[in-house]
Amino acid sequence: MYRLRVKEVLHEKGVTQTWLARHTTLTEAMVRRLVRDPSYLPSIATMAKVAKALQVHIDDLIEEIPDPQPFAPSSQEPSISSSQPSSQTRRASSSADVSFTH
Repeated sequence: MYRLRVKEVLHEKGVTQTWLARHTTLTEAMVRRLVRDPSYLPSIATMAKVAKALQVHIDDLIEEIPDPQPFAPSSQEPSISSSQPSSQTRRASSSADVSFTH
């Protein structure tokens, strides 16, 4: 997974979002999205424009973060099964015992 670091780099360079928009062909709305949505995946062309304006490498604008681990239940969690049959099991067994006569 990747996360944009545009906000951090702007702060490090001491420039504003408006400055970045003026020094690239990007709209202010696009720059806002780059800053506010770190999970946004812009095109490589957009990232190249930002990197050039800020005089950094594209790699400086992207941070690789570990993928979230899938949920794995712990062995200490209580078991869902119980010694008594569920209501569905009871209903199924009782309906099988019913006979119809004509």
